[in-house]
Amino acid sequence: MSEDIQKMDSDKELESEEEKPRDPPLSAKEELSEFFRTALIAVFLALLIRTFLYEPFNIPSGSMKPTLEVGDYLFVHKPAYGYSRHSFPFSLAPIEGRVGAKEVQRGDIIVFKLPTNTRIDYIKRVVGLPGETVQVRGGRLYINGENVPREPIGLKRVDDRHRGEVTMMEYIETLPGGVIHQIYEESDDGGLDNTGLYTIPEGHFFVMGDNRDNSQDSRVSSLVGFVPFENIVGKADFLFFSTNGHARLMEIWKWPKSIRYERFFMDLEPVRESEDVIEDIQE
Repeated sequence: MSEDIQKMDSDKELESEEEKPRDPPLSAKEELSEFFRTALIAVFLALLIRTFLYEPFNIPSGSMKPTLEVGDYLFVHKPAYGYSRHSFPFSLAPIEGRVGAKEVQRGDIIVFKLPTNTRIDYIKRVVGLPGETVQVRGGRLYINGENVPREPIGLKRVDDRHRGEVTMMEYIETLPGGVIHQIYEESDDGGLDNTGLYTIPEGHFFVMGDNRDNSQDSRVSSLVGFVPFENIVGKADFLFFSTNGHARLMEIWKWPKSIRYERFFMDLEPVRESEDVIEDIQE
């Protein structure tokens, strides 16, 4: 008897479920509306991330060789130094100065708006801080009158997109404070190897490319000059993609022969001096 009752109850539940009205399938118009709604949410989230956290940049020139190669794609960390109007798309944010400002460290690789044309982004390394003096004499960098030491690694054959293969000397340079990095020098008697004495104003920074004879940087006052703190977009954080120039980011079919796998997720945080690190670089 109890089994019959349970069966009857089960049958009633099935009938009840069958009687429940089902949602009608979406019409073509409704499906299109749902697609656009999802797309708008995705775009909104991407804009939030790009504006407040990370923004992707690619390297179009060899001015930062050997640290950055043409065809590298990297993420710039926006909160690293706080936010200015240039942290936002088209520099439209109504911000004066910098909100939540944090200290820029010597040796940091930064992306900034070109002082003479803020529609253009540049990427260089910070070598001089506010109030300091910088000068280049005979290809050697001087900060506050002190020669910045460099140690030769050896001659390198470097591809130049305009001149083909060029021979350069590679050095390990140690900035004040112990940040070490590699630089290229074609000679110590180039156009930017002997400069006047620069005194960096407050709220500004002196930047240079690691490819010293092939970099338009703070030594070129008519183009770059001193970089205002407000113009800094963010700090170069890490590489997420790299191609040798024979494949663009969207040309997936060319990736296997063109991408530089060894550069994926390469950290761009400044390296501090130690014997082990220097030996690794020399090897």
